Amino acid sequence: MATDKQSAEKEITVEEKLSTLYQLQTMMTEIDKIKTLRGELPLEVQDLEDEIAGLETRLQNYQSEIKDFENAVVEQKHKISESSSLIEKYKAQLDNVRNNREFDNLSKEVEFQGLEIEFSEKKIREYGEAINHKKEDIAHLTENLEGRNADLAQKKGELDQIISETKQDEERLREKAKKLEANIEPRLLAAFKRIRKGARNGLAVVCVQRGACGGCFNKIPPQKQLDIKLHKKIIVCEYCGRIMIDPELAGIDE
Repeated sequence: MATDKQSAEKEITVEEKLSTLYQLQTMMTEIDKIKTLRGELPLEVQDLEDEIAGLETRLQNYQSEIKDFENAVVEQKHKISESSSLIEKYKAQLDNVRNNREFDNLSKEVEFQGLEIEFSEKKIREYGEAINHKKEDIAHLTENLEGRNADLAQKKGELDQIISETKQDEERLREKAKKLEANIEPRLLAAFKRIRKGARNGLAVVCVQRGACGGCFNKIPPQKQLDIKLHKKIIVCEYCGRIMIDPELAGIDE
């Protein structure tokens, strides 16, 4: 059993591994092109959704503040009512005072409650102005929110159209890529994905072009060029870390 397994593993040559990796790279490059076609739209949609969520939160805060001001107005009106009742009570008592001291005390209470009413009326005016300002803010914010929602609907429409046009192609490519990945040993596949993730253009496997790495374009020593042509081992660029293959293996005329 062990011998059969070892022989099966030996059947996959380095040349075949390199060829499969290059095919996988080709598939992933096509998928990258589809993503490029979508451009910045997914990010723009996400940014607009985040902005709208922020505007809606601010709108709720403004509405909550208006309710607080309205409650404060009710409270001040209640104080005015209490002070008015006390003034009537003290004025009635003034008719039955027995001495100057009681008269002075009651007069001071009437004056104090009058000042309380003036203060409450002032606070009511301030709260009223604050409510009007908040309503103006809400009007501007609502207008802005409507505009942002319209922009979002447009961007989503554009994105949905591009996705619908490219969805089948992307699914077909991903299915092919999945089948290729199944034929690549896990460690090599993990290395491929790691290199791809770190590469600016997503290229993990590149062809040698005029004696240079097809990824970073640094010159390759002659001995290493010969090793690449022999397909006996997997060779990576000492500058950018990409896997390099012979153009002939990729079916490309140099």
